[in-house]
Order: sequence, then structure tokens, then C-alpha cells
Amino acid sequence: MKTSKSIGVYYTTLKDGTPSYRASITYGGKHISLGSFDNAKEAAAVFREASKILNSPSIKLSSYKEKMHIPYEKFVCLINYRDKGMYIPTPIYLEKTFFTYHLAPDLALKFDIEDLFYYSSHKIMKRGSHLFVADYGSQLSVLQRYGIQSYAVEGRDYQFANDDPTDFRYENIIILNRYRGVRQFAEKGFIRYKAVIHVRSNYVIGKYNSEAEAAIAYNKAADILTKNGIKKNFQPNFVEDLTPSQYADIYMKLKISPKIERVKPK
Repeated sequence: MKTSKSIGVYYTTLKDGTPSYRASITYGGKHISLGSFDNAKEAAAVFREASKILNSPSIKLSSYKEKMHIPYEKFVCLINYRDKGMYIPTPIYLEKTFFTYHLAPDLALKFDIEDLFYYSSHKIMKRGSHLFVADYGSQLSVLQRYGIQSYAVEGRDYQFANDDPTDFRYENIIILNRYRGVRQFAEKGFIRYKAVIHVRSNYVIGKYNSEAEAAIAYNKAADILTKNGIKKNFQPNFVEDLTPSQYADIYMKLKISPKIERVKPK
């Protein structure tokens, strides 16, 4: 690798022989890579901005401008390192009891400090409204990490205590319904659970006193429909709090709406 005429910029080539310019900077005894660029001018501009960020406490997270050359993720990393003395490779800014993960200048997520190790080594990506991380070749939903299933609907199956859907601190996430096909509702001042299954339209399976009963009722309804010839890939609920014998006892005793038995293939 050759040093270019610009400080902090190094010339190299990619595997196919394409020229590339790498920018890097040393601060607080740590060597920090700033990225690879198509030309020396761009790389040098990134180096200058990085140097200014690290040596100018007046530059805040809110100071980022679209005309800047440095990638936004690296901008956040440098400010956190300057202010907190810890270099984190993902766009995280540390607070006293939590941290923020900055996806864009106008989008920051909040997490509890105990999640720092995970998100410092897993990059969060966004596609539409879907937030996910790549983990061992799979895409894992950020919501599922907090017990929110892929089929869950905000307001029905879960809610945020402070109405902020970007705040993933544990105390802010309220799970209303953990299981597929289960809906929580109030009846005469008591919390009850309704089980619903979809076959061309929604069928109410029944109303139950516990979440586990409603989840098992959904499984039982799915078994009946499959036995009747309904060709649909019903995903069962896994009720981890029960032993196999307890599960079987509830399964046998649960009453299911007669309408489920009458659902047949077209």
C-alpha cells in the first residue's frame, strides 16, 4: 500500500485492479479506518472532516450536514469516541443509562445499556418499516429480540409505554399478546383472551381466562382444520411455561367453537 500526497490517505488497488484510496486517522492512540473511496480528493476530504470532528467539541450529532463527505455512521462513531473515550464500530452514542443507535440524522433508536455488546457487533438495517440485523447469514427482526413476533400488530399485540416506537428499552415495551391468534380484551373488569384463526376469513375459536389456554385453543383449532382437509401451514404456538402433561390436559379439556368443525375445503 502506498501513501498518497494527502495526509491520512493511502493508495491501494482492489482485487480486480481498480484503484482505491483508503482514509484513516489516529486519535488517542487508536488507529481508525475511515473507509475506502474512488479518488484521493474524496478520501482527503473525509480525513479533514474526521480530524475536525475529533478536535472540535462544538460539533455535535445534530451538526451533520448532507454536503459532508464523511459517511454518517462514521460521523457518529467519531463523536462518541471523542466524547466517551470508547470506539464502537457501529453508529452508537453512549448515554449514562442507555445508548442511541443512529440509522440516519433523523432516526435514532434507544436501547438499554445491557444491549450494547450485541449492537456494537451487529449492524441494524432498515427496509421500509422493518428493522433487522444480519446474524449468521440470517435476517433477524429487531422486534423479535424483544419478544414481539413477526405477525404482531402494534396496539393490539404490543405497545410502547411512552408511545415512542423508536424506544426499545425493556421498560418501554409492553407485550399484550405473546401468541399467534390470541387477542387480549377486557370483560366485566377482568382481562380475558380470545383465540381467533383465519381460514378465508376470521373464525373465533373461543374466549378463555388465560393466555396459555387461548394459545392452546388456537393449536387445537389448527389441528381440527388440518384433519378436515384445510391445506394451510398453520404455525403452532409454543407454550414454554407448561410441562407436556399439563399442556395435554388443557388441550383435551378446552372447548372449541363448533363452527371450527364445520369449516371444510372449498
